Amino acid sequence: MADHTLPRARTSDAPQAEPAAGGISRRALLGTAGATGLALGAAGAAVGYAAAPAQATPLSSLGAGRAMFHGKHQPGITDALQARGHLIAFDLAPGAGRREATALLRRWSATAERLMAGEAAPHGDTGVARDAGPSSLTITFGFGYSFFGRTGLEKQRPGALDPLPDFSSDRLDKARSDGDLWVQIGANDALVAFHALRAIQKDAGSAARVRWQMNGFNRSPGATAHPMTARNLMGQVDGTRNPKPADPDFDRKVFVPATGEPAWMANGSYVVVRRIRMLLDDWEKLSLAAQEQVIGRRKADGAPLSGGGETTEMDLEKTDAHGDYVVPLNAHARITRPDRNGGAAMLRRPFSYHDGFDPDGTPDAGLLFICWQADPLRGFVPVQRKLDRGDALSRYIRHEASGLFAVPGGAAKGEYVGQRLLEG
Repeated sequence: MADHTLPRARTSDAPQAEPAAGGISRRALLGTAGATGLALGAAGAAVGYAAAPAQATPLSSLGAGRAMFHGKHQPGITDALQARGHLIAFDLAPGAGRREATALLRRWSATAERLMAGEAAPHGDTGVARDAGPSSLTITFGFGYSFFGRTGLEKQRPGALDPLPDFSSDRLDKARSDGDLWVQIGANDALVAFHALRAIQKDAGSAARVRWQMNGFNRSPGATAHPMTARNLMGQVDGTRNPKPADPDFDRKVFVPATGEPAWMANGSYVVVRRIRMLLDDWEKLSLAAQEQVIGRRKADGAPLSGGGETTEMDLEKTDAHGDYVVPLNAHARITRPDRNGGAAMLRRPFSYHDGFDPDGTPDAGLLFICWQADPLRGFVPVQRKLDRGDALSRYIRHEASGLFAVPGGAAKGEYVGQRLLEG
């Protein structure tokens, strides 16, 4: 992090500060301030799409969970899956540049720090989350390819942020793709998540305008009898092979090294965001056996078709009595294996979504696919290219929106996110 720490200057387009009533935090209003011993910091939380709490969590304790804003990495990357999520992209307003972007990231960082601590927003708090604790709220910020041209920082734009290649399965809506700035919000309470979304949108002021916004959800912690890997809207256990922090190469795969280039991205990551519609009407017409052949795993428990339990290594050479591979050659689980993609790996941390029904009754539902990697050219791209060439799942999904964003490392105490880029 930068050694110089500057005061958070108020600019002409910054909303005026308004202290919380009596300086009382949301947690204090609930009487949960003494329960902070139950809170999990980002470093202690389970990780990624396969993550689950260490033990079943009573719903009454959800509000006490707290993630840390300050740290080596931004929150919302290695934290456990959250029950509610919002993704929102902004474009800088016409005439806005580096100065306005700097003031905006200062405001956003100040707001995120307070809300993640269970406190009221620093200005204009709506009171929506007044009765709740932090509820494991995380707020994460990233920069899109176009941001650097808008702010005169083209020389600082990472090569890894070059636009993703076209894929044959893409049916992308440009209006719901990309953006100058990207914000991810996650929480275990829907009102807490919406409260943060509204605060971030209001903080944008005249500096930036909403380009697109998406809402997602996951199963609430404690909703199952025992911890288990998440399921997607196809009913499949999904995320079994996600990288784990205990893996010796986890940081290398997910985060830019401290000595990486550009320097302002040290300890940061690159996120690919894809809105993937699941063609559920077609999928649900398949028999259970056919669905399992498409995925390569049992639907009931996520175990590979070659046998064993969910975490059993898949035997790709095993054949049946007819000499056919038990795990089909075009099965999704076979194609996505890192050892079949030159070691390519990424940390998946998505949300499911449902945005109603088309006029013919077709559900607009699927996955807000979010994956983190140190370099998308070594993470997402090779895997997606392989899927594009023959994944059995492709006929049951449609990629409708896409974005790639550079997410810098976490802010140290007294800093704001992106300070090393904007003031470097």
